[in-house]
Amino acid sequence: MHRRHALKIFGAAALGAILPIPASHKVFAQAAAGPFALPPLGYGYDALEPNIDTMTMTIHHQRHHGAFIGNLNTFAGQYPALKPDAIETVLRDLAAAPDAIRTGIRNNLGGHWNHVHFWEIMTPGGAKEPGTELATAINGAFGDLGQFRQRFNAAAVGRFGSGWAWLVVDKDKKLAVVSTPNQDNPLMDGVKGVVLGVDVWEHAYYLKYQNRRPDYVTTWWNTVNWTKAGANFTKAMA
Repeated sequence: MHRRHALKIFGAAALGAILPIPASHKVFAQAAAGPFALPPLGYGYDALEPNIDTMTMTIHHQRHHGAFIGNLNTFAGQYPALKPDAIETVLRDLAAAPDAIRTGIRNNLGGHWNHVHFWEIMTPGGAKEPGTELATAINGAFGDLGQFRQRFNAAAVGRFGSGWAWLVVDKDKKLAVVSTPNQDNPLMDGVKGVVLGVDVWEHAYYLKYQNRRPDYVTTWWNTVNWTKAGANFTKAMA
């Protein structure tokens, strides 16, 4: 190693040992205390291999989802209606939130709800195909399961920038495929319920798929727990 280059490396290392790391740069900085807590994933970070890699699941759950929790606890101190048992109520009536924090609540509460749904819909061990009730509804709305998946994939791949694609039960109790930007979700638009959804933010797939979002979305179907989707459908239709 060149002597001058070595001195630069060792000097930088020594400086790093002396200077404290800013809280904003700590990966697991202490989140604000409050009523919200990061829910357990419910299965191992490696459980969706090889479809979604272990590192992506770890970072996605602990850091991205975890960041929403800290922010929500901050907002909860400013908006008493923001409570863990009132998440859907708040999302369906964002206009009631204080102006100064409404966007923050939209982004962070939406992100929290979206990710809880996402983890649950990929829970290993469920059915690999839709049950009779949901399959009948899908066939009636889209023709068959294959045509539905094509419609859904197009919504997911075609979402410009970051966002989500969803299968929802709309206000008229009919199935529909929709896409939302950022951390918005269909509850904000008044749907009856969400059956399933896929995260197409780059952090959900980039480590394994890089810019190949279509490959990620196609492979993601291997993780879908249709038992969970069927329960979501039944709840929305009640």
